[in-house]
Amino acid sequence: MKTTAKSAPPRTLMQAHEELVRIRPCRKAALPVWLAYYRQSAEIYEQIAKTDPTHDGEAMYWAERERVRAKRIETCIQGPRLGT
Repeated sequence: MKTTAKSAPPRTLMQAHEELVRIRPCRKAALPVWLAYYRQSAEIYEQIAKTDPTHDGEAMYWAERERVRAKRIETCIQGPRLGT
């Protein structure tokens, strides 16, 4: 993930989208980088559901979407499990 000077956390859904686009890893980033990004994204969207009540449902949708992506990456990192 890109790191720069820390700004105030986003408080609206639009601010969250803009921030997450800004810190999005490059396409060729390693899976652990993407995992950290999607986990952070889910946390940010969960916070937005609390701070932007007019978009709480949409923020929770995005949080769940990012959690699913993180879970898929976790599965890829862990690799195939023997005996399952």
